[in-house]
Amino acid sequence: MMWQLRCFQRLGLEYDGSFIRLSGAPLKKSKSKPGRRPAKPQRSHFTGTTLDEVAVAAGVSSATVSRFFNSPALLTADTARRVRAAVKDIGYVPNLVAGGLASSRSRLIAAAIPAISQSIFSSTIQSLTDSLAEEGYSVMLGLTGAADEHVERQLLSIIGRRPDGIILTGTMLDAAARKQLRATGIPTIETWDLPDDPIDLVVGFSHQAVGVAVAQRALSLGRRRALVVSATGVRALARRYSFARTMLESGAREPTISTFTGPTTYGRARRAVAAHLDGGQRTDVIVCSSDWGAHGVLDELRQRGVRVPDDIAVIGFGDLDFAGELNPSLTTVKIDGAVMGKHAARFLMLRARGQKIEQPRVDIGFSLIIRQSG
Repeated sequence: MMWQLRCFQRLGLEYDGSFIRLSGAPLKKSKSKPGRRPAKPQRSHFTGTTLDEVAVAAGVSSATVSRFFNSPALLTADTARRVRAAVKDIGYVPNLVAGGLASSRSRLIAAAIPAISQSIFSSTIQSLTDSLAEEGYSVMLGLTGAADEHVERQLLSIIGRRPDGIILTGTMLDAAARKQLRATGIPTIETWDLPDDPIDLVVGFSHQAVGVAVAQRALSLGRRRALVVSATGVRALARRYSFARTMLESGAREPTISTFTGPTTYGRARRAVAAHLDGGQRTDVIVCSSDWGAHGVLDELRQRGVRVPDDIAVIGFGDLDFAGELNPSLTTVKIDGAVMGKHAARFLMLRARGQKIEQPRVDIGFSLIIRQSG
């Protein structure tokens, strides 16, 4: 013990058995208990760089670095390049949670779609993501599926994260869910439809009008015995009903309907046409609720030696990338999903800036693309 006291004295310290102090300084309680070694100071596992360090490395102001993350479109290409290089070199990661708490904005947009596979909504999501990225926003994708309970669960999960906006793409909600969304005050944009009672904002088109246009095309070809191969989704049903009504009003036969739950797939549509033809039923035009289904129909007809469009015309929906490459090329309905995504992004930015939206309901329309199949 004596050698410890001499060490303390050489260092200018005084020790009374429980406290250590600098000579002439107030006593401070020792952090270690008698008989135990003092604990080693804890080191942080993450030493974060700061926004100011990025600014110095890039040769810009801290405000410019902040704009790089929050409003990148405001920066020149050269400035953005310098900041990006500094961020990468230093390894800086912005604390988006802290920034969101300070500004009450998460800079996160939630987009809900039924499914990714064979999705006709991909162009809308891509356009939305690209447009929002220019404004410093990120898009979180939620897959709702078809089951009501799954949609409700995903919706609650999205709301709980308090995004700055919600995009509903191909997702139908009941009255309770719509009321719940209105109560949150979160800007909500419904796309791919034109509901009569919108939650908030709408960018879409009329599925009823699509059904009428397709029927008019079939009638112009002299086709009056239609088979409709369709999923049971609300939007597909809207097109189917208006198609059938237009055909009947023209004096044509009532269309035969082949439906199935879930999305329209190549295999389902092909099997539906096979069953129809094997049953001895006649038809001169087949209308499909998706291009995937129309693809299956064309292959089934080709295998049976049926001439398209001489014997049977085929019309799809969506104008997916492969539609023009099929043999024969597919007549179909084109929806400009990219334009829809840009409109939705514009709505969100107007709301974020507190600006008035003069037209909260935008109808982008559609085009009937005439090709070899009908």
